[in-house]
Amino acid sequence: MKRLRVRCHSEPAQSFDVGELAEDRGRFFFEFAESFIAQGFPLSPFKLPVVPGLQTFQRLPGVFDDALPDGWGRLLMDRFLRQRGGSPAAFTELDRLAWMGEQAMGALSFHPPSQAANTPVDGFSLGRLARDARAVLEGEAGVVLPELLRAGGSPGGARPKVLVGVCGDGLVTGPEPYPEGYEPWLVKFFAKSDAPDTGAVEEAYARMAQAAGIEFPEHRLFVIREGRFFGVRRFDREEGRRIHMHSLGNLIGADFRVPCLDYQDVHKVARLLTGSQVEVRKTFRLMVFNVLAHNRDDHAKNFAFLYKPGKGWLLSPGFDLTFAEGPGGEHTTSVCGEGRSPGQEHLLRVAEGAGLDAKNARKIMDEVRDAVNKWPVFARSCGVRKSTWERMAKAIAK
Repeated sequence: MKRLRVRCHSEPAQSFDVGELAEDRGRFFFEFAESFIAQGFPLSPFKLPVVPGLQTFQRLPGVFDDALPDGWGRLLMDRFLRQRGGSPAAFTELDRLAWMGEQAMGALSFHPPSQAANTPVDGFSLGRLARDARAVLEGEAGVVLPELLRAGGSPGGARPKVLVGVCGDGLVTGPEPYPEGYEPWLVKFFAKSDAPDTGAVEEAYARMAQAAGIEFPEHRLFVIREGRFFGVRRFDREEGRRIHMHSLGNLIGADFRVPCLDYQDVHKVARLLTGSQVEVRKTFRLMVFNVLAHNRDDHAKNFAFLYKPGKGWLLSPGFDLTFAEGPGGEHTTSVCGEGRSPGQEHLLRVAEGAGLDAKNARKIMDEVRDAVNKWPVFARSCGVRKSTWERMAKAIAK
């Protein structure tokens, strides 16, 4: 039976015991530490109640699954395992969590970390990471380099991305904490099917989202010889503290790989989890933006919540906001059952079910629409090609 101790990081260089996680022949077990139960911190309130005794699961509890990479990070991990003569199929979920060690996204860490989690990194350049990432995607990389494994092995999502420390134009990577003055950022590279202005499009969407009143972290384009890559300051790190983060999908056990949610569900979770109409209004504004700006890749892991001591659960800042067609041209998360052509009446029905009065809902919709109508301005300011932004403008205007 594989066992791991789970810890939660609070203040810089401080952590406390959460409990013990175990796996045996495909079944998972978790028991909270008595000291954690006394704190009453709602680690995962819908699926992992903070109670004494052993809890048994048929799959890895979602709050720990959120600490694992998917897509790109898992690809790097599997490639590295094969280089070492290992089999990804024999590498269990707890093996992967041990690999993450103290470098997982969010506030949780897993002990003891595996030796692979401590792979040394001797320096890097963003251009080299971009070239190595492309080589991995195209199957040309004979070896996954340690710096790419360390920087790119944690984030979720399918597109290649890396975690770096940023101070002006200076960059570092490797284990946290970063040197003084360096802030934690995430930089996205290009997937195989991405156009050269993909990063510029996401930067334009970030500016448009902020103009629409959506909270969004600091962001910028990193312009190097290999391309113009979108980067964003991480919101799971704050002044040296690690912030507990939970995706909507793993909060409620929804599979992000298939369309299984409606925005009515998203708002219900926001209301139950946060107990705040302020956070529900933020959720409504995000939905309106996704609908009006044609972001249809709005799956269950593209919504997240943060837990902050003294404030409770809050909707996370916006992330992964960009032009996307969605599965079959429809929203992954439907709007009152409508995925292809949600309109004002669908949005207002969601608002009514979420306890938002029509006047405030219409005001939010007007504010978002005013920002989205300026799409050509945002796109040109970021250097998006005319052919690209004009094509997107036609879809946005529908």
